[in-house]
Amino acid sequence: MKSNILIIDDEVKLSELLSRILELEGYHVLQAANAKAGLRILEREDIRVVLSDVKLPDANGVELVSKIKQLRPGVEVINLTAFGAISDGVLAIKNGAFDYLTKGDDNEKIIPMVSKAMDKANLQFRLKELQDQVENQHGFPIVLGNSPAIQEAIKLAKKVAKTDATVLLLGETGTGKEVFAEAIHYESLRKDKPFVAVNCSAFSPELLESELFGYKAGAFTGAIKDKKGLFEETNTGTIFLDELGEMSLDLQAKLLRVLENGSFMKIGETKTTKVDVRLIAATNRDLQKEAEENHFRLDLYYRLSGFSILLPPLRDRIGDIEVLANHFIKIYAARIKKKVPDVDQHFFKLLNQHKWNGNIRELKNVIERVIILMDEPLLTPKLLPYEFHNGVYYDLVALDLESVERNHIHRILKYTKGNKTEAARILGIGLATLYRKIEEYPVLLN
Repeated sequence: MKSNILIIDDEVKLSELLSRILELEGYHVLQAANAKAGLRILEREDIRVVLSDVKLPDANGVELVSKIKQLRPGVEVINLTAFGAISDGVLAIKNGAFDYLTKGDDNEKIIPMVSKAMDKANLQFRLKELQDQVENQHGFPIVLGNSPAIQEAIKLAKKVAKTDATVLLLGETGTGKEVFAEAIHYESLRKDKPFVAVNCSAFSPELLESELFGYKAGAFTGAIKDKKGLFEETNTGTIFLDELGEMSLDLQAKLLRVLENGSFMKIGETKTTKVDVRLIAATNRDLQKEAEENHFRLDLYYRLSGFSILLPPLRDRIGDIEVLANHFIKIYAARIKKKVPDVDQHFFKLLNQHKWNGNIRELKNVIERVIILMDEPLLTPKLLPYEFHNGVYYDLVALDLESVERNHIHRILKYTKGNKTEAARILGIGLATLYRKIEEYPVLLN
């Protein structure tokens, strides 16, 4: 694809001559006789470089630079004039022009200058494309669904994203709180800074404190050197604390101090460390009730609940199930290098009728399993787990429960290449349970 150049000049003969020269260099050139016509072209065409006369019938070309930059920030502008003036050149550069040339005197400089301006413009457009791709992968476009409940949550999140306000995400387990937290971060002014997610329920109180705030060498047995905590590592960025209700009361006090004045002490340290970190927290608990029962600090609850967003359970957004399912189907088909399948409409009917106590996380796991199990590019109801069928089982090969269970576990183990931890995750059972099933069905090891 040729790069587009726009010449804005009311001297038709000169404009056509310059246009032919640039086209011989491989560029695609458009022409406009005045500023108004040039701006219209910029609105509808993918222009990378503009060559603009300084003296136009309806505008000053030097002042036009600012308007072009406002309309298309990535476009590079070169001003051309028949009468060189240092003051005009300085103002043109100040307004954002790439450079300033005198007609006639600098003819030999035009092609090299256009080439450099085009390289810079193409680089800026490429960087913008990459930035848009990142934002589309991480920002609110990744929050799928058109139901009123999820759209209201998105609306609130977009409003708070541009601020530094602490956000509390509420809702049942599996409703997508980490996805929301990530979207808020990548729509914020901190989007180029670190984003770290921590599940508070995955650590003991002591280990969680050292992970979040770090420690001084010698603070405890095994602390052989200083360690930075995640708050310090995430400085100027965003930290997401999931399952905040699991945090101990002592650690809550330390977190409150960070929120109040941006400072904390590492374990074993006597001086404070200052940080600038935005906090997004999440919980599936009723923190106000927990505070009233002295299981959660009331002052921390008030500090966190200033801006809270309730994420709806999947059962309250039935219209989004098909959209989400299709999204996960594409992801898992690509992951295991299978063709994206067609879907039997009765398959979606059963999905819509399900209670989804595990919300989006449960839907995601169900889709992963059916993609693994499908032998042909069509998703049918028989691929869904037993609880979807209301007592009606669709597999015509094995009807007794023991055979169905054995065959299903065998296929998952085959898919994970014998990785029992991964198989247990996909099956939604504990690792110990899987080992017990393997003992019951020795054929699974074959």
